[in-house]
Amino acid sequence: MLSEKEFTHCTKCGTVWTRIIDFLSDTSTSFVAYHTDFEYLEHGNFVFKHDTCGSNIELQVVNFKDLYDGPIYPERKTGTENCPEYCLNSSELRPCPEECECAYVREIIQPLIHFIEYLRILVKI
Repeated sequence: MLSEKEFTHCTKCGTVWTRIIDFLSDTSTSFVAYHTDFEYLEHGNFVFKHDTCGSNIELQVVNFKDLYDGPIYPERKTGTENCPEYCLNSSELRPCPEECECAYVREIIQPLIHFIEYLRILVKI
């Protein structure tokens, strides 16, 4: 259970991050996957590997939804002829080219990865 002063923590080694910015700028974490929740897209998980202890930390998409301000398409295209099935492969992090309900979450991933890289550059300065 998270305390009021805790953004997230590692359940294996106990490392605590009090703010999202602390977590994202920590060079001991890396973005590795996206687990889709087809019923509630915001409940899907972005998966980060904690290199310090080798565990995975899963954070719900809703934590990062504010990073996206584009369209959210009303129709899901999963399983259709043009669907590239990225959402079925958790390690596939590319944006989806389809105008699919699921695509907006994938549009958060690339800017998030670039934001993480930028924060880590700033931390070194």
